[in-house]
Amino acid sequence: MLWSIIKIVVFLALVVLVTFGASYLLELDGGVRIVMAGLELNLTPLKAVIALSLLILGLWLLLKLASLLIAVLKFINGDETAISRYFDRNRQEKGYRALSEGMMALASGEGDVAMARAARAERYLRKPSLTNLVTAQAAEMQGNRAKAEEVYKRLLKDDRTRFVGVRGILRQKLADGDTDTALKLAQTAHGLKPAHPEIQDTLLRLQTSQEDWAGARQTLSAKLKHGNIPRDVHKRRDAVLALSEARDIAVEGKTVEAREAAIEANKLSPHLIPAAVMAARSYIAQGAPRYAARVIRKAWDQQPHPDLAAAFAAIAPDETPQARLKRFKKLTDARPDHRESKLVEAELNLAAEDFPGARRALGDLVEKDPDARVLTIMAAIEKGEGAADRVVKGWLARAMAAPRGPQWICTKCQHIHSDWAPACDHCHAFDTLEWKSPPQGDVTSPTGLEMLPLIMGDLDDTSATEMATVVDAEVVQDAPDEDEKKDRAGA
Repeated sequence: MLWSIIKIVVFLALVVLVTFGASYLLELDGGVRIVMAGLELNLTPLKAVIALSLLILGLWLLLKLASLLIAVLKFINGDETAISRYFDRNRQEKGYRALSEGMMALASGEGDVAMARAARAERYLRKPSLTNLVTAQAAEMQGNRAKAEEVYKRLLKDDRTRFVGVRGILRQKLADGDTDTALKLAQTAHGLKPAHPEIQDTLLRLQTSQEDWAGARQTLSAKLKHGNIPRDVHKRRDAVLALSEARDIAVEGKTVEAREAAIEANKLSPHLIPAAVMAARSYIAQGAPRYAARVIRKAWDQQPHPDLAAAFAAIAPDETPQARLKRFKKLTDARPDHRESKLVEAELNLAAEDFPGARRALGDLVEKDPDARVLTIMAAIEKGEGAADRVVKGWLARAMAAPRGPQWICTKCQHIHSDWAPACDHCHAFDTLEWKSPPQGDVTSPTGLEMLPLIMGDLDDTSATEMATVVDAEVVQDAPDEDEKKDRAGA
């Protein structure tokens, strides 16, 4: 409505300007004198302007007639489309102008204008492969998903636009949460354009969410083949997929196949902790403890982890605490300053009832990095050294309120997992879990308080709930001073 009023106002303004100009020219004195071939013409200013306008119009018509004559001559010479191209040229100019205006409107967020310009371009050009995409995107911008889907389905009929149609419907199905249909569409789109990075990532995400590990490995290989992923990242993610495949095989009861898949995953990425643990346990089951120890040591050199220590202990499950402490020395000495090495050594000393040794193994972790596991070990040390029950309960109270220590955390959404998984349970991102300390306040832990029943042994009918009520002030009040600690260590 506003645009129509503006056009009417502009038209009236032009009429007024033309009228004013004609009046002004009529009032002017003088004129134009033309002498040619014995003829003399005297024109008033108004007539001179009219004559100049007619001359320009005549030249334009002459050029058009010349173009038509050339087209006719080409047609006579054998070019059957010369005349049709001449008459279609003007339509094409209008169509491409409307198409460009539609694309600009689409870029500026004007969905209704884009749809109108696309419809006009289609009327002039009759090329749906060019105009349907603009129409579909404009319909999506307006929230008209039914119209967009209709246009995308029309694009499926042409081999040149089939990929665009499949991709558009795929995005709609993903928005609807229809992952089954989306997976089929992603596979179709990948078949049409195997090198398309977005389709590769979408297909990989859908395959991992539905635990199609074999298909995901093929997609990952396609990403490497077309240069869409670095080779080192490909090796790690291929190992993650191989490990996930091994886990599924183990659940099905195929023990031998699961072992082979786990060993393959470890070879692909020796530093992937879950793969190293599963491969080590596979070697142990095969009666090859040396290979198991080698796998664990290689992963431990990269990142010490409690699961690696548990697998290393499983190599000789019946050994004495002193023998285990000696055997673990080769493992912990590889990364002596790492907190996990200190914690494992402290726990082994506890098992051997060497409480001063356990205290020494902890080092400065109690002061610098006191998490639940460290404080629980301190409670065990105090109990083993004969400290008062309230001192032990004080350490346990601090342990219950302390940070939980490193856990499997998604680097994308920061969701905490109790166990490693190939994809995040919350945001479904693939290969984003990292072993690190969570933000303060998160309290999920797979290793935090498993020693409580052992430590609580002969405490006078004290429950874990009652221990949680002991405040940190009591710990400070009842904790032994430095001289007392030295006396106990000497004893």
